[in-house]
Amino acid sequence: MGMTVAQKILARASGLASVTVGDVVEPAVDLAMSHENTALVINQFAEVFEGTGLAPAVWDPNRIAVIFDHRVPAESAKTATNQKKVREFVGAHRITKFHDVRGDTGGICHQVLAEEGYDRPGYLIVGADSHTTSHGAFGALAFGVGATELASVWALGRAVNIQVPATIKVVARGGFSRHVTPKDLILHLIGLLTAEGANFKVIEFHGDGITNMSMSGRLVLCNMSVEAGATSGIVPADAETVRYLRDEAGVTDPLDLVQPDPDATYDRIVEIDVSTLEPQIACPHTVDNVKGVGAVAGTTVHQIVIGSCTNGRLDDLEVASKRLKDRKVAQGVRMLVFPASWKIYKEAMRRGYLANLIEAGAVVMNPGCGCCLGVHQGALGDGETALSTTNRNFKGRMGNPTANVYLCSPAVAAASAITGVVTDPRVGD
Repeated sequence: MGMTVAQKILARASGLASVTVGDVVEPAVDLAMSHENTALVINQFAEVFEGTGLAPAVWDPNRIAVIFDHRVPAESAKTATNQKKVREFVGAHRITKFHDVRGDTGGICHQVLAEEGYDRPGYLIVGADSHTTSHGAFGALAFGVGATELASVWALGRAVNIQVPATIKVVARGGFSRHVTPKDLILHLIGLLTAEGANFKVIEFHGDGITNMSMSGRLVLCNMSVEAGATSGIVPADAETVRYLRDEAGVTDPLDLVQPDPDATYDRIVEIDVSTLEPQIACPHTVDNVKGVGAVAGTTVHQIVIGSCTNGRLDDLEVASKRLKDRKVAQGVRMLVFPASWKIYKEAMRRGYLANLIEAGAVVMNPGCGCCLGVHQGALGDGETALSTTNRNFKGRMGNPTANVYLCSPAVAAASAITGVVTDPRVGD
């Protein structure tokens, strides 16, 4: 019987010729990632060795990545102390893929892994962050785990008790209309599947709407696959995967471009003609409460957020910059921009994108996740409304349970920043 990409990766990592849905395996992990929650993982890691008489030691310091991004720079003494603890652990265990709060190699974990070439097709990647699904954009099987599970991986180099998931095949055909983007495709798909429609399953993306999509767009799709409940999203590796890794990430190693078998069995097949899509909005307070922009247009907005691990890449900032060049952010609206990494920040600065945004009235922040989580930089006031390119809009997500968060693409966010109300980017451009 043929296998999906996820099945092939799990079989290879488990030393098996094949696996079927429902099998329980203990695959070898190629890369384990965490961020500030590494402080918690360290505690769990120490417990793994208690009573064994063994000194705690990680299985492979070159396969562990630690990136500070959720509260940077530290917003409290507690965070600063935890970060200090992580720095000491990283040094003691000689972990090589460590990205501190720095303007040269820092950024949000899901972007840093991509641009540093840590992601590879065929890899099994686990991360102590739910949006670890992002790395499926490279044809990897990538999923989030808890601190205890990650501590176990640090010790053993294997993920234990992993049940082989079923896969939903999504075929996206056609070309995107002007101002319609991969963010609109994934919001539409989540609305179609619902927030629990892909629970414990993998979403595998196919079709010319995907093969013609840049790595930036693929990262958006896989990042938000978890919002449909998916264990992981996967774009089978192709020429764009190779181009990105060779040309942008500087990878020279041989690449294993894992493809599904022609007779692979899928749980469900969903077909979408992307040429028929209009800009999409996820309305409060669930990501699957998705409507076309026309149904929400005119809603008053107090804060615009462009950035994060979902839409803080160079093409996202370019869209916003072009829209806002020689225009102004509406009075009464705050516009916050979070580039996904310092590499993107500096390139956007070199190209003049940031200057255009600042002249328009936007505030450019350091790369980080704090605003999206509502823990740092950009919390909402009582009753306020935010329009954001981030990935979640649960009640209280931006720090205030009385506020409303709408999710959209950078094109919708930029157009709305000028008018102060939710605006269709296709109007007045």
